[in-house]
Amino acid sequence: MPQTLTIETDARGVATLTLNRPEKHNALSAQMIGELTEAAGALGVDADVRVVVLTGAGASFCAGGDLGWMRDQMHMDAATRSAQARSLADMLGALNSLPKPLIGAVQGNAFGGGVGMTCVCDVAIGVAGAKLGLTETRLGLIPATIGPYVLARMGEGRARRVFMSARLFGAEQAVDLGILARCVAPEALAEAVEAEVVPYLSCAPGAVAAAKKLARDLGPRIDGQVVDHTIAALAACWESDEAAEGIDAFFSKRKAAWVRR
Repeated sequence: MPQTLTIETDARGVATLTLNRPEKHNALSAQMIGELTEAAGALGVDADVRVVVLTGAGASFCAGGDLGWMRDQMHMDAATRSAQARSLADMLGALNSLPKPLIGAVQGNAFGGGVGMTCVCDVAIGVAGAKLGLTETRLGLIPATIGPYVLARMGEGRARRVFMSARLFGAEQAVDLGILARCVAPEALAEAVEAEVVPYLSCAPGAVAAAKKLARDLGPRIDGQVVDHTIAALAACWESDEAAEGIDAFFSKRKAAWVRR
């Protein structure tokens, strides 16, 4: 039984996978990453599941990496950090290749890994007022393991508008950037998600899975070599002086040495 997630499946075969650490803004801990990987595997082989809706409990969709997990990585060796990065990459890959439609119901803010989670959805709908951002560079890090999925969703040109600046942007701009398909009022989110779900209930499940695989095969390459490259790039950042300074500044609640006003 997962402790950081809930999974509920209705009579139609619509499974709702909910990130359930609202007190932590659904930040990605090592435990949540593992449980998400397991959930993706289980939902993928469950013949009774036709569609999966990914959402979060509470005010945030996903705030990115868990602070405790991040603090622990400061004291890990390079090999252990790489293993942690691979766990995150494997989770994103499992969701990205889920042989069921994956609909994102982004009910709140999404930062860092939360944007990555949004981008592995086949379609994601967000609420007006939500903020998103690829915030890693503020910490001296880079959006590495999520990078292939962000670039596949946004395209390089649009991604470069927000990939390196760490600036926050609203759900409305996330539509323009290609991260979200639609931005709706919070009270209209359930109806908008349902409109995405219903068509699949009239489609042959095997054909849907095959069509999704074909789309992935024809899209930008995200294979083992690409994943290994992102892990190596992130590991190199963790070894840098900038990462040490950025992480220490964050936890010390001070401005990093490079901040200029």
